[in-house]
Amino acid sequence: MSRTIAEKRAAFRALHESGCFMLPNPWDVGSARYLASLGFKALATTSSGYAWSTGHADNHVTRDVVLAHLRDIVNATDLPVNADFESGFGATPEEVTHSVALAVQTGVAGLSIEDSTGDESAPLMPIDIAVERMKAARRAIDANGGDTLLIGRAENFVVGNTDIDDAIARLKAYSDAGADCLYAPGIKTREQIEAVVKAVTPKPVNLLIGDVSDFTLNDVAALGVRRISVGGGLARAAWSGVMRAAQGLAEGRFDGFANAAAGNELNGIFSKQSG
Repeated sequence: MSRTIAEKRAAFRALHESGCFMLPNPWDVGSARYLASLGFKALATTSSGYAWSTGHADNHVTRDVVLAHLRDIVNATDLPVNADFESGFGATPEEVTHSVALAVQTGVAGLSIEDSTGDESAPLMPIDIAVERMKAARRAIDANGGDTLLIGRAENFVVGNTDIDDAIARLKAYSDAGADCLYAPGIKTREQIEAVVKAVTPKPVNLLIGDVSDFTLNDVAALGVRRISVGGGLARAAWSGVMRAAQGLAEGRFDGFANAAAGNELNGIFSKQSG
């Protein structure tokens, strides 16, 4: 029996109360349904993975296209979905409020707002501006029932600013501004992770592991992290297979199909997923 949006959101919030769960990132309906078939408890969209699937670079897809994508992923499975909503799709806090309200209406169970600008000369928003945008997102969620989780993202390490103290100061400010969960993509060491968890406790922390890592789920759980996402990692892995096979074709070879999934296997998976 299909869960309602309210039930999905309640289940998602409960996942953040204890333990640590894997939050994989599909980039289309097919990848979402496959991940659901493996028993994951929730999914998260990936701005990069989806952008590449449309032939665009990350952060170069319009708000309306992203909103349609969120609806597709929410409707693809019975799992709660966390939205990668980039920096909020608005030049002002008022515009962020409007955009976040539209995102909440797609049925997502969680929504992240980041503080990057896309400007290489000044890649991070001033913290006071970022805080006002986080408050704007909080207002939009509260005005639409308040049950969608708000995730505050400090993009320091993504844009090359590896000042952990600044990242933590931002996360604490976003927590105070109403973020329910905190996220500093790019932190990798045990010391960095422990510092972030300690700084924002008791609020949950998301950890990005999008590449090969020595950490296991149990290791991360022991550090106090509540959830692990992989960002564009799965999409990059899929693109890697396509690129190797296609480059082989361009050279007149077919060995790139050696490890390809069988069509019957895929049909079987999606026959069950589509009912």
